[in-house]
Amino acid sequence: MNIDVPEGQHPIAYVWGELVPGIGPAAARFAQKVYDDSTLGLREFEAARLRMAQINGCLFCLDWRTDRDGEHVEDDFPRAVAEWRTTDALDDRARLAAEYAERWALDHHGLDDEFWARMGAHYDQREIVELTMCLGSWLSFGRLNHVLGLDVACTLPDR
Repeated sequence: MNIDVPEGQHPIAYVWGELVPGIGPAAARFAQKVYDDSTLGLREFEAARLRMAQINGCLFCLDWRTDRDGEHVEDDFPRAVAEWRTTDALDDRARLAAEYAERWALDHHGLDDEFWARMGAHYDQREIVELTMCLGSWLSFGRLNHVLGLDVACTLPDR
């Protein structure tokens, strides 16, 4: 870990809640709102989230699976997301969500008219803004956890 966490403290709770009390709790609320208030379908939500986790390398994010009323994506979904260009396991919306996550993280200047035409054919304006805000949360906070080494200390137990 790249941050000193006092003995007995949970690394995520300490860094996000106590170390920077003016910023951390607000960031945590935003990160949680992405899960609590998203109206995106589970598959496109998870396709974007997992692709961002794969890019960020955040172990916690890679291990996490969003649960919506007891439903979650299948166990081999992360592989399909990593292979979004060639897999037949993703529908158009999930494929576009994975592509958007990748391009948003790695080449946001390359999001051209052709891409936006495809997005507009499958997502309405509200969904595009919502997905973009989700991507912002995942890029920022997944990288924060990975860069500071929090993801190593906070992986999830076996599901």
